[in-house]
Amino acid sequence: MTDSDSQGPKPDAVPKFVPERLGATELWKEAPIFMGTTKFDPLPDVGTIMITGGAGFMYDLYFSTLIEAAMIDELEYRIVCFDKLDYCATLNNHRILDAYANFSFFQGDIASPADVTECLEKYQIDTIFHFAAQSHVDLSFGNSYSFTATNVYGTHVMLECAKAAAIRRFVHISTDEVYGEVDEASEDLMESSILAPTNPYAASKAAAEMLVNAYWKSFKLPVMIARSNNVYGPHQYPEKVIPKFTCLLERGQKVVLHGDGKHTRRYLYAGDSVDAFDTILHKGSIGQIYNIGSADEISNLALCSKLLTEFGLLETDNWISHSQDRPFNDRRYAVNGQKLCDLGWQQKTPFDKGLKITVDWYRKYGERWWGNIDHILGTFPVVKPPPLVPEYKLRAGLDSDLDSMLNDERRAMQGPRPTSANGIHKATDDKHAALRVNGETLSRSTVDGH
Repeated sequence: MTDSDSQGPKPDAVPKFVPERLGATELWKEAPIFMGTTKFDPLPDVGTIMITGGAGFMYDLYFSTLIEAAMIDELEYRIVCFDKLDYCATLNNHRILDAYANFSFFQGDIASPADVTECLEKYQIDTIFHFAAQSHVDLSFGNSYSFTATNVYGTHVMLECAKAAAIRRFVHISTDEVYGEVDEASEDLMESSILAPTNPYAASKAAAEMLVNAYWKSFKLPVMIARSNNVYGPHQYPEKVIPKFTCLLERGQKVVLHGDGKHTRRYLYAGDSVDAFDTILHKGSIGQIYNIGSADEISNLALCSKLLTEFGLLETDNWISHSQDRPFNDRRYAVNGQKLCDLGWQQKTPFDKGLKITVDWYRKYGERWWGNIDHILGTFPVVKPPPLVPEYKLRAGLDSDLDSMLNDERRAMQGPRPTSANGIHKATDDKHAALRVNGETLSRSTVDGH
């Protein structure tokens, strides 16, 4: 890498559209840099890695880890951040990387085949880490269409585009929630356990996994799947419990627990999670699933007590209240991560240490990192009613590109619409008109899902 290569941000690092809430801020310049710890020999068949959802939480840590390896060890990995800049994204999460010659930003939507294809071709992508997803369970109860649109259809678009581009590795990031609730008396679940999701978010991630597995079986797309416990750390959007409660306490406000607060979750520090992804990339086997498991299982009540201790607040009753629970709230999740440990990964950050790092970061940067966060600090998120879905539109307003393409195909096959003597267009029965999409013949009934 020459000196000229590393000078200043590149033109392609500038987003096409920056939401007002992201603003122009120099806050990232004073914030600490977080990275993983893994070091691996370069993979000869990996050149350019596309990371979807890269302006969100945790992925900037992975960018930094890969880019640091490239700078120190002269690896030839190029990193492309692909993100639509949705509500939980911020450019602050990766601004520090813009000056590196082997980092690029591409603003695009995983539900748009045109966006994905353009990025794949422009940067000659050979490896994909598919992180992008709607992931807040509370939101999925009130606006489930968007979870299907992003998590299921968006993943389908990524897979189809990856197949067309002959991608060499496709790492799909899933969640432990696809397994559903695990009784306290049950053993930790292996990767081969049955998927039994209980909320719309988890169901959408399980459905996405079915597509990933289908593309591995049908098309030999070289996929791997990672199912992780709850990840926490700096840069996480404060709709999740640890940053949300930290921001509330910093404001001098009470925290509100759903239900009795005895639900437990296993928490994994972001740095350890990044190490897990890096291990899967460099040591994992194609076609395999890897649980990323934590040893730190903590109830929501116990988590609140730890947070209050970090703030020096000893009278817990004055700072904790309870609300009605979610429509359904899994009591606990539990996965067995031995398969990944056998590849050399290990959890290194004790929960108390990771929590302190996280709380300190949010107390200093949290209220400024995303702009106004008042609307997400309530007990339950406020969502707009989902739109009504027309009969002949792809569900939840999914992909306008594909919808337009189908219409273009149909018009091309039918030719000019017949007209009556008075010049008015006659209706045509195209209910079962044959269409060809990506070389495959579909009927109208297939497209509409009937």
